[in-house]
Amino acid sequence: MAGPFGHGMRDLWSLEAGAIYLNHGTVGVTPNEVMAAQWSIKQRIEAHPARFMLRELKPELRAAAARVAEILGGRGDDYVFTDNATTGVNAVLRSADLGPGDEVLVTDHTYGAVANAARHACERAGATLVAAQIPFPISDNAAAMAAVESALSERTRIAILDHVTSETGIVLPLRRLVAACHAAGAQVLVDGAHAPGTLDLDIPGCGAEWYAANLHKWLFAPRGCGILWAAESVQQSLHPAVISWRLGEGFTAEFDWTGTRDPSPFLSLPAALDFLASFGADAVREYNHDLAVAAAGMLAERFAGPQGAPPAMTAAMALAPLPGKLAAGLEEANALRDHLLYTHSIEVPIIAWSGRLWARLAAQVYCQMSDFEALADAVEGWAAKH
Repeated sequence: MAGPFGHGMRDLWSLEAGAIYLNHGTVGVTPNEVMAAQWSIKQRIEAHPARFMLRELKPELRAAAARVAEILGGRGDDYVFTDNATTGVNAVLRSADLGPGDEVLVTDHTYGAVANAARHACERAGATLVAAQIPFPISDNAAAMAAVESALSERTRIAILDHVTSETGIVLPLRRLVAACHAAGAQVLVDGAHAPGTLDLDIPGCGAEWYAANLHKWLFAPRGCGILWAAESVQQSLHPAVISWRLGEGFTAEFDWTGTRDPSPFLSLPAALDFLASFGADAVREYNHDLAVAAAGMLAERFAGPQGAPPAMTAAMALAPLPGKLAAGLEEANALRDHLLYTHSIEVPIIAWSGRLWARLAAQVYCQMSDFEALADAVEGWAAKH
């Protein structure tokens, strides 16, 4: 695990003293220097709000989008900022021309909010929501390919694919899945909420029509910073979920102004990318991947269960098995999660999946193996009493 990482990095964040934070993937943790940059931007705005918001904002947003393109691929003009990945997904689904007989494909690993948005779009249009069943634990890419291919049909209009599944942390073979969907005549919307910062990512190279992602998770931007990338061929028919003054003026114009909102998370992105670059994006990804895989392996050995996915299908999050004797319902998962937080100061999602409880381990550079060993000890103590 290369790099100067571990507990020595904690002072760069405002994490509570003594907290073992193994949940970076949920809402991110913003570095102190990025929060300072955001505060400076807020002060600039408040010095003359009308001038900034109505005259100076758009070129600054476009400059920030150009920085996004430098790290995620393509042109800045193909990226717009959203509050989060779910907002981007909603924009695509609200713009989609769906009708009776059409199908929208998701998987049983699709993030709940995204699945709800897809269900709502289908209900409004009279379309059908179809869920591909991806095996779990998963052994290889072929299993994911087979699951999606078997669920595609000539009626599939849009396939919504995770790049990294949210609850289960599986890196799916996105380019191959996109090609299979296109071969079936379907367009592809990617939920890449956990991909920027955890994968060496070229969004246009994935081949999809749309790619929604968060930058406030693994790219260290402040919360409320997401992006939506759209291929040039679909931009004309794409509109934000909130229609405002710029309707009909083009892709970037419509999304750059959806009404009065705080643009400081978007404009802080360059500071976040500079922070990441100071440690090396490759080194951060390598450390987080290696730590997540090693930690999941340690818990799998200790509790005699399988890992959720092999190392090749893991980024910075891994699902690790908990003792098989524990009841595996949502109520039990929530009780253990809260016990870990309020008794041991350990924050980690506990997932009830496939007849077992699992811990979704998120590795970030302020974490080290002793954090995950403390988790294993605390779970072992809980299991002894339950």
